[in-house]
Amino acid sequence: MLGLRPTVAEQVGRFDGPLTARDAARAVEAELGRLLDDALERARDTDPVFARDVAGRVTALVLRGGKRLRTSFAWCGWRAAGGAGDATAVVRAGAALELVQACALIHDDVMDGSPLRRGAPAVHADLARMHEAAGMTGSPETFAASGAVLAGDLALAWADDLMTETALGSPHGPRLHREWQAMRTEMVAGQYRDLHAQATGSSDVDEAVTVATLKSALYTVERPLALGASLAGADAAVMDALRAAGRCAGLAFQLRDDLLGAFGDPSATGKPADDDLRTRKLTCLLAVGCRLAEVSGDRTAADALAPGSPSADDDTVHRRRAALERTGARAVVESKITELARASLRHFDRTGAPPPVRREFAALVERAAGTPPRRTGEAA
Repeated sequence: MLGLRPTVAEQVGRFDGPLTARDAARAVEAELGRLLDDALERARDTDPVFARDVAGRVTALVLRGGKRLRTSFAWCGWRAAGGAGDATAVVRAGAALELVQACALIHDDVMDGSPLRRGAPAVHADLARMHEAAGMTGSPETFAASGAVLAGDLALAWADDLMTETALGSPHGPRLHREWQAMRTEMVAGQYRDLHAQATGSSDVDEAVTVATLKSALYTVERPLALGASLAGADAAVMDALRAAGRCAGLAFQLRDDLLGAFGDPSATGKPADDDLRTRKLTCLLAVGCRLAEVSGDRTAADALAPGSPSADDDTVHRRRAALERTGARAVVESKITELARASLRHFDRTGAPPPVRREFAALVERAAGTPPRRTGEAA
């Protein structure tokens, strides 16, 4: 397969008229296919078992899809900052974002014990299945967790390699690399704060917002926007507007993910719906539910949402879900999503981006937040 896939220039050159975020996402898909073909060839040269068991699973996860939101937000940041002409650098930055996302998903699934990802077995679950089928010795769970950690590390290494190459080839490389460095640190900090909150049984709203911001909002929207804008040499005013827009849209995205984690349909989301409730993960939804139960004096809801077993039974999950409905936490979070989405659009408008780019950004925020972000004054 080496060399048979189109280059970025060839892929982007197929589109007629002005390129859109959707076009950019398609170009990133093609670039990922080409890059991963090459990466698998190198992995086979290194060791065929490693290539089959680890590199092959990373490749399968990346190419299995996902929303490609980070890619699209990077594109909008580039266009909002005046990006035009050769789109190779921003497409390759988008591909690097998809690879670092694979790292985050693989590691997150291990930490959360989630068996599904993108409608298929999570990497650690697939490795455990392989261990059992092959009749290997030792604990399949230990083998699978260790193998998945290595798979996530490999995805991160590939992402770093690609972003470094992109930065070295860009006149704005130092700015791009600083954004990338900050994003990677924020991701790890967010994962640890999530782990720490779980261990302490926290119910604090401010802590939940901190976790959501570090773990998701920054690297899902704010940093991708800034990465794209950096490649276009954005000035301080445009960058500030993009950061504010990204922070709001990113929090809206995480709040929607909180709701899907408690009330979503696994056949639509590709991941279990009960994990957050079963483990009492500190989400903004849970923290709001705890606060509302306390303020209203609803002891039944407070007891249902209180820290308990590390893995609750089905009855406890049901009571927690009901408590989030009865306290009004679900409705409060829905309202906050709409508020954040609208604020994001107002901040993005300050960039002075042309109307087509504003419309694309609004469509992306709608996808991320799961709700149309009507502007203030628009009819409901």
